[in-house]
Amino acid sequence: MDAIDQYRPRIPGPVWEHIGPDCRRAVAKAQPATPKEARDWLGALAHAAAHAYGTGRPTRAEHLVTPEAIEWYLATGCLHVEESSRSNRRCRLNKLRRALLGPDLVTGQPAAYSGSDSSRPYTRSEQAQLYANARAQPTDELRYGLLTLLALGFGCALDSPEIIPLRTHDVREAPNGAVAVAVRGQRARVMLCRTAWAPVLTEATAWASRPGEARHLFRPSSHARGTNTVTNFLARTKKPPGSPPLVMGRTRATWLVDAIEARMHLPTLMAAAGLTTLRSIDRVLPYVRNFTPEQAAAALKEF
Repeated sequence: MDAIDQYRPRIPGPVWEHIGPDCRRAVAKAQPATPKEARDWLGALAHAAAHAYGTGRPTRAEHLVTPEAIEWYLATGCLHVEESSRSNRRCRLNKLRRALLGPDLVTGQPAAYSGSDSSRPYTRSEQAQLYANARAQPTDELRYGLLTLLALGFGCALDSPEIIPLRTHDVREAPNGAVAVAVRGQRARVMLCRTAWAPVLTEATAWASRPGEARHLFRPSSHARGTNTVTNFLARTKKPPGSPPLVMGRTRATWLVDAIEARMHLPTLMAAAGLTTLRSIDRVLPYVRNFTPEQAAAALKEF
């Protein structure tokens, strides 16, 4: 099919030269019904393969379209992609899997599985696991890199695009002990770090700082800054069995849920998180603990 042979994704040439032949082979084997379906499958597979190639994982198509591999790719390689686009990629890869490998069950009915939800907050136990995992990393670079991400995510509700450009002097400590971060970019603001995470952020900032140098706060020794700076770093960290993967969208969701449950003033919450609409809050509402009928009645009565 010409659509397969002529397709060229927006991926660096050397990477496409490595992964392209197998991507074309797999899509051709899956026998798409239309040229559009061929382009859709090839585009989704190409980006999943490029992410796997960049993180040192297998790039063969049959490995990339398993349910586990699809969810790993969406959780680690699509952090800056809108939820609708992420769902679209999941749908295309799942269709490609069934066309390439057959139905998930011998009955022909796809097996149900839960997808990775970037709006699902971490539990207290999971946060403790992530912190312990950060402390147990084998090098200072990995250790303080993870601690920086945890402090900025759980403590300041920052996402990856806001973390990457930060400099060490953007973290400021007030005389009363409060720690603030001057966030850059379109959602520029000064964000106070939560008390529990402020010492961690201060410690990580001290490690990254050098007298007289304006260094990056996250990965200070790396001068390359790109959209995959965080995901590429996370792919190098050591992950003990059973430890949850670190997804910055989920750390931000955790901050939002905690703020809502603490009954933070809504305009204050939105300003602190850099929100201009209620979409992000709408996504995390299913995870907010509800009142008991008695608590709800008391709240409505005293309103």
